Amino acid sequence: MKLVKNLLAASAISSMLMTAGIASDADLIAKGDKIFNSKKKGNCFACHDVNGQEIDGPGSFGPKLVGLSYWDEKLLYDTVYDIYASRGLKISAMPAFGTNGWLDDAEIKAVVAYLKTIN
Repeated sequence: MKLVKNLLAASAISSMLMTAGIASDADLIAKGDKIFNSKKKGNCFACHDVNGQEIDGPGSFGPKLVGLSYWDEKLLYDTVYDIYASRGLKISAMPAFGTNGWLDDAEIKAVVAYLKTIN
C-alpha cells in the first residue's frame, strides 16, 4: 500500500512539473510572438511574413520564414543575436539585435521559442 501511495505521489508531482513546463513554454512563445510583431521591439514582421501572414509593402524584402521548427535552436539564437557573425556576412538588411542591444538574452530566447513554432 505504501508503494502505491508513493507511486501516486510521484505521478502527481511529475504531472505538475510537466504542466508547469508546458505553461512556461507557452508563455515564452507568446512573449516571442509579441516581440516578433511589435514595432517597438523586434519588428520582425516588417521584413518577414510567417505562418501565412502575407505582407504587402516596403517591408516585404526579407525571406519568408518557413520550416524553422526544424532548425537548430542555437543557430536561430545566433542569427537573431548577430547575423553577421553567425553567417559570416559582411552586409545584411537584418540588424544584429543582440550585439546592438535592441534585444536582451531573455527576449532573444523568447523570439527563438516563437520561431521554433514555424513549420
